[in-house]
Amino acid sequence: MKDYNDTLISFAIAMQDQLFEAIKGHNADYVEIHLEQSQATVLVYRGKRLEEVGRTAGSGGNVRALVKGGWGFVSFNSVNGLQEKVEAAVLQARLASKEQSRFAPVTPVVDVVRAQGERDPTKIPLAVKKQLLDEYNNIVLSTPKIQTSTINYHDGRRKVIFANSEGTYIEQEKIDLGLRLTAVARDDSDVQQRSLSIGSSNDFSTIENLQKTVREIANQAVRLLSVPQVKGGEYTVILDPVLAGVFAHEAFGHLSEADFVYENKQLREIMVLGRRFGGKQLNIVDGAAVPGLRGSYKYDDEGTPATKTYLIREGILEARLHSRETAAKMGEKPTGNARAVNYFFPPIVRMTNTFIEPGSASFEEMISEVKEGIYAKDWYGGTTSLEMFTFSAGEAYMIREGKLAELLRPVVLTGNVFVTLNNIDAIGNDLQMNEGGGCGKGEQIPLPVSNGSPHIRIRHCLVGGK
Repeated sequence: MKDYNDTLISFAIAMQDQLFEAIKGHNADYVEIHLEQSQATVLVYRGKRLEEVGRTAGSGGNVRALVKGGWGFVSFNSVNGLQEKVEAAVLQARLASKEQSRFAPVTPVVDVVRAQGERDPTKIPLAVKKQLLDEYNNIVLSTPKIQTSTINYHDGRRKVIFANSEGTYIEQEKIDLGLRLTAVARDDSDVQQRSLSIGSSNDFSTIENLQKTVREIANQAVRLLSVPQVKGGEYTVILDPVLAGVFAHEAFGHLSEADFVYENKQLREIMVLGRRFGGKQLNIVDGAAVPGLRGSYKYDDEGTPATKTYLIREGILEARLHSRETAAKMGEKPTGNARAVNYFFPPIVRMTNTFIEPGSASFEEMISEVKEGIYAKDWYGGTTSLEMFTFSAGEAYMIREGKLAELLRPVVLTGNVFVTLNNIDAIGNDLQMNEGGGCGKGEQIPLPVSNGSPHIRIRHCLVGGK
């Protein structure tokens, strides 16, 4: 009898032959097929009400074809008639053709990548998950002056089979888990909130034993009702690793996605490789090749191997994030950043694990040099418009004479990302990665990513207040 690994190999060879047969014989510059199987669990609470609970499973796929610069895309739920689906995608591409196809070369590969769960969340009984979240919700709602709560939990396993006309065949599995819990406090017309957002690429224990943390979140939401608001103005601001990581992702990371740069003339004139955007201590990285994080994988959704890309190295803009198409159009190398949230969508350029590399300063050293400033932690919202950003911190403290002082109402930070990067004058030695949340772009949301940073200190940061 064949063992399990032999059975997997036999299945992979049979599937590989079937997909390559469907791809053959079409007059196209390039063809790829994705097949996908997924399962997911979702639990959503609104106050005392369990609003949604369930498990889902699905399967389907898509075909993408490239003909003289035009793309055709067909998605489907049944794998029957694959050759006809390829023909339909090729016909669409031919109708959209307009110019010579530009698609950066990648060495073909055949590989099978299995997901390994430390405490696989997809194997934990639904009743166990509900019992744990019920406990967290009860802790929040039993706190005096808490008006309501929200909890969003999801986990899932996704297996993708990918083949293309260049000879690549990849089977790849991925596990994902995420939890966001928010406590909302109210006193008459005054409302304040605090949130907890965490996730993991494979380990349910990440969200266990959080009773103490949840209680602190609820108590702090209540405490914010009675603390002062900062006077608006320009301050030296220290960001904690969570908020600094969100800044790196939202304010700078999206500007590094090459499809956005290529299609925006104004941004192309700003994001010129070799231009200085910060001091020599500033290094910003994105890469799925950084192991063990929610944005990690071996191959992207075009079969390109994952990389670790220095977007900014020693303050200089060095690279941007690419699919094979954007890399060819801009004369650069693919970085393995073509991703799709599921088989209903074609892959587009997306971030993976985006972070500011650690420097040499300790938090104590950074804060000791600030006569008057603000320490901003965590996040609960924000917007960006090209190079302008506005972020709301979840927690903030005054800094006076080099020491943390009173707790403040959550502050709003705003500014120009390029000016702000240049105003970073100290980077901590305490890198932390934030695994919570998910990235949205176009209609594709939420995509598993992570972001992170050490503490960073920013001069002349505009802070909204009274």
